[in-house]
Amino acid sequence: MKIRFQADADLNQIIVLATIRNEPAIDFQTSFAGGLVGLKDKDVLALAAKDKRVLVTHDRRTMPKYFYEFITADKSPGLIVIPQYLSIASAVENLILLWSATDDSEWINRICFLPL
Repeated sequence: MKIRFQADADLNQIIVLATIRNEPAIDFQTSFAGGLVGLKDKDVLALAAKDKRVLVTHDRRTMPKYFYEFITADKSPGLIVIPQYLSIASAVENLILLWSATDDSEWINRICFLPL
């Protein structure tokens, strides 16, 4: 099955919109639609896992730590960390490549730092 993305509240929403515009078949839920706004990292990971969505975030500082803690107790559909300095075009290109080249079973408890 194809990867389904979940945007973290800190993710630049232009990345979400541009990804969907470039590949309309991608299921990329905004943080608002996912009910993530204002939640702590642990709760964000739990909701993304419950919905079987790979979480996409800019949070390089704390989210990887919480992700590693989370996967010791539970399974996660994965985490993608996009640095703030990465251009929107490059972020979109990398997300579409990951979506087209992998399936959700390859993302269990996996973290990926962009760019590829």
